[in-house]
Amino acid sequence: MSVYRGRFAPSPTGLLHFGSLFAAVISYLDARIHDGEWLVRIEDIDPLREQADAKQAIIKSLEAHGLVSDQAIIFQSERSTLYEAALTELSATGFAFHCPCSRKYLDTHNAIHQPACRQQRTTNLECAIKFKSNKQCYTWQDEFQGLQQHTLNEDFVLKRKEGFYAYQLAVVCDDLEQNISHVIRGYDLLDSTPMQLALYDAFNKPAPVFGHFPVILGETGQKLSKQNLAPAVNDQAALSNLLTVFKAAGIQLKTRVSTCQQALEEARLNWNRSYLCAKSELIQA
Repeated sequence: MSVYRGRFAPSPTGLLHFGSLFAAVISYLDARIHDGEWLVRIEDIDPLREQADAKQAIIKSLEAHGLVSDQAIIFQSERSTLYEAALTELSATGFAFHCPCSRKYLDTHNAIHQPACRQQRTTNLECAIKFKSNKQCYTWQDEFQGLQQHTLNEDFVLKRKEGFYAYQLAVVCDDLEQNISHVIRGYDLLDSTPMQLALYDAFNKPAPVFGHFPVILGETGQKLSKQNLAPAVNDQAALSNLLTVFKAAGIQLKTRVSTCQQALEEARLNWNRSYLCAKSELIQA
C-alpha cells in the first residue's frame, strides 16, 4: 500500500459542479504529487436529500475529466454494518449516548440536556445517538491553513433519530477502514475536523493528515454548492473545465495539452500547494 492514500467523497445531492470538480482535482493532484493512491467514495447516507441518478452521473463526470478511482468506488449506503459496529464500540466505552433532546429544547436550555439524557439512562430507539463532548482543545497542522486549534464544546450527532447515520461517524469509519492517510478537502469542512479528531481518539486510532484548501465562490460571492444551485459541469467540455480549474489553483502548464490525461499530468508536474495556502476562498476563474 502507498504511504499516501487520499480520497474524494462527494454526496449525491446534486450533479458535479465547478466547485466540486475543483475539490476533486486538488485532492487528486495532491495524491499524485506524493506518488499516492486516490479513491472515490459516494457519501449517500441521507436519502431524503439525494437527487435521482446523481450517483452515477457524478462518477461519469469524474471519469470524463480523467479522474478515475484507483480502487473500486464504495457507497456509504452499503456500509451500515461498519457504522453499527462503531456505535456499539462507542457506547461500550462511554463515548456515545442516546439523546431525546430536540435542537429546540437544547437551544432554549443553554445546551443542557434532560436529566435522563445526562445520566445516560435513555435507550429509546427513536432517540438520536450522540458523541459526548470532552471540552478538549484539538490541535493539528493543516496542510493549507497552518496550525489550527479548536475546542470541541458541544456533543454532536452520530446517528439521527430517523435512523440515518451522521456524516461525522460515517466519514471517520470509512477513512479508517480504507486506510486514508490524507484528508484533503475544502475549507468549508474545517470545522468538522475537531469532531473527527475526537472520534479518532475515541477509537484509539491515529488521525490522518488534514488539509483544507479554499472554496470557490461564484459571481454572487456565494460558495459554489449544490445547495446554492450551482450549475453542473459540462462533460463535453472536460478539458476546458480542467484548464479553468488549473487557472483558479494557480497552475500554469508549460506544455500544450490535448487530452484530460495529459492536462492532469502536466498539472501534477507544475502544481505547488503554496498558491492555495492561508486562503479560505477563491473567486471562480
